[in-house]
Amino acid sequence: MRIGIACTLKPTGPLPAGAPDDLYEEFDSPATVQAIADVFRSLGHQVVELGDGRDFLQAVLHDPPDLVFNFAEGTGVSRSREARVPAVCEMLGIPYSGSDPLALAVALDKDMTRRVVESHGLTVPRGVTLTPPSERYDGDFAEFPPILDEAGLSLPVLAKPTCEGSSRGIRNRCLIKTAEDLGPTIVELWNNYHQPVLVEEYIAGDEVTIGLVGNDPPQPIGIMQLIPKQSPGDFVYSLEVKRHWHDVVDYVAPAPLPPEVSRAVEADAMTAFMGLGCRDLARVDFRIRDGIPYFLEINPLPGLNPESSDLLYLAYRMGFTYHQLLSMILDATLSRYGMK
Repeated sequence: MRIGIACTLKPTGPLPAGAPDDLYEEFDSPATVQAIADVFRSLGHQVVELGDGRDFLQAVLHDPPDLVFNFAEGTGVSRSREARVPAVCEMLGIPYSGSDPLALAVALDKDMTRRVVESHGLTVPRGVTLTPPSERYDGDFAEFPPILDEAGLSLPVLAKPTCEGSSRGIRNRCLIKTAEDLGPTIVELWNNYHQPVLVEEYIAGDEVTIGLVGNDPPQPIGIMQLIPKQSPGDFVYSLEVKRHWHDVVDYVAPAPLPPEVSRAVEADAMTAFMGLGCRDLARVDFRIRDGIPYFLEINPLPGLNPESSDLLYLAYRMGFTYHQLLSMILDATLSRYGMK
């Protein structure tokens, strides 16, 4: 089988002037593409690189593969940027891995995702989404604290861009503890990421992530707990933590949770996966407070870097190799199309 890999590669060279330092955080390196290609070639498949954007369009129009293995994040500021590759594949009748355009578009928008999973019975933190003004904000921030009261929120709260992944925009300072910091933090996120900002109640508790692979139903590959080495009371899984995780957090799997909590996490993750219409794979994040899982987000397009991906950190600790995990994902896709 001829498999085409669709991915968004990190540009080389300096960042554009004034851009945040995490501008390319979601994008992948050539090493990740090579690692995935090596697995598929070892399974007897021919592999071609398709890229993303215009390069992807030209490649699939000129010489479409038998299957597109998609982990392209898309570029720019758009709620639908992760949905572009599968939308093109559906238009051209090319089988592809992972979720469909609707699931990817909804899951990228944290506000929309909250609404969907809450309608399916999951517990979500209280929150409010704040849309940036049409012109650059130039106020004194006095209107922000009353917004919390109107939304039934109290400090501390966590602010994050609505349509980003890989912890883009989620920094340590996004845990807001004082009214004076609320407005400046939100406006900074508006200015840097040009999109609405979700402000949620801070759930003090254990943070866990669960991986799901397969369909009808998907199968959990394990639950991993993120255990901070210091200050567990105000821990945020921020970009600073992800970049220096060896120093600040332990990844523990299987997660040391009571059996009934583990079952609740698995059940909620499955509900979110199927409620959003995800396919083949996803990773779902929760905070546990008083034994109750609070849904944070679902990533149906999780990173597959063999050295720096939460899904792989989890898989390795559960005894899976990189080859095994990628094979499971590909098998799920092929089975769904009747191509296995």
